[in-house]
Amino acid sequence: MRQPPTAMRVIYLILTMAAFMFSASTCLATNDFKAPIWQVGGHLQTIIPSLFPQTAKQSYVRERWELSDGDFVDVDWTESPEHLDNAQNKPVLVLFHGLEGSSQSHYARMIMSSARQRGWLGLVVHFRGCSGEPNRLPRVYYAGDAEEINTFISIIHQKLPESAIYAAGVSLGGNALLKWLGQYPNEARRLVKAAAAISAPIDLKQTAHSLDTGINYLLYSKHFVATMKPKALQMAERFPDHLDAKRIQSVSTVQEMDNAVTSVLFGTKSADEYYDVNASKPWLPAIQTETLILNAKNDPFVPFESLPSEAEVSSTVHLDYQAEGGHAGFYGRGDKASPWLAGRIFSFFDSIEQLQLDAVVDPLIHFHPASLYQ
Repeated sequence: MRQPPTAMRVIYLILTMAAFMFSASTCLATNDFKAPIWQVGGHLQTIIPSLFPQTAKQSYVRERWELSDGDFVDVDWTESPEHLDNAQNKPVLVLFHGLEGSSQSHYARMIMSSARQRGWLGLVVHFRGCSGEPNRLPRVYYAGDAEEINTFISIIHQKLPESAIYAAGVSLGGNALLKWLGQYPNEARRLVKAAAAISAPIDLKQTAHSLDTGINYLLYSKHFVATMKPKALQMAERFPDHLDAKRIQSVSTVQEMDNAVTSVLFGTKSADEYYDVNASKPWLPAIQTETLILNAKNDPFVPFESLPSEAEVSSTVHLDYQAEGGHAGFYGRGDKASPWLAGRIFSFFDSIEQLQLDAVVDPLIHFHPASLYQ
């Protein structure tokens, strides 16, 4: 989420303190992450990281990618793309942000800063319309846009063919990444070494319904609509044959926005149909790339019951359901005083690299020349 005005912070905190007892998880989960004692419940653990990021604003070098359909996306690199020849041997981490997010979202700052510290090359790909400039076409970004993810990662591979590419997605970006991993399993296995999805709304319909209900509407849905509506009205003014400005003006929830704008431009009859088509959950059994799915059981608007079980994913998908953490929160320090969330992502990537190395080395260690004559 983008950081709201200062006045809204007080309102958020008051509402959150009043609502925290409704979001505390009573189910068992992996207890690796421990929220600070004063962050009680999923709402505080979601909002505090956005209001008070653990990492300062990051400096980036922006590059514009022209797309084959005549539109564009803006990409923020941790290093100048003009000097990419010097980065051929660096691991690359591409991050896909959440709904109305950007390269300055609190989680993006943290993950990109950690990539820098590790000597990796990092980049945040802004979905269409999320970089501060309206896109050219009557099109928005979609929650399960596997084709776009495939295009973006293919471009990175073309630019850095010798570099190992890792991919991460947060919230909506996590769902889109997971859907790509399952919908394009062979391409994904060829292009990326490992992937991580954080707080992904894997069942979009359940998440959308939860987001617009009760205290979630006041804390989150209204905020999202407030940022999406001006952009949608601007697009309706530019493309009146595609969108109904009066209908958009009356929107007050995320589902209403998806009914008035997203589903219309995507080509479905309703928001619910759009959610069904774009959800990553049905694609999880097809994933062939080593993938981490990290969620908190007290996430305020991704219901725990909507998340997959081990029987619903492939053997390359690793489920990590933490008892605490909120939505894209996990605000706290891990080992070596680094942010816990970044540490969890990179420790997973490191473990996969080690597993892949062991798969190559072990046969060599146990090889005996006599086996050639058996």
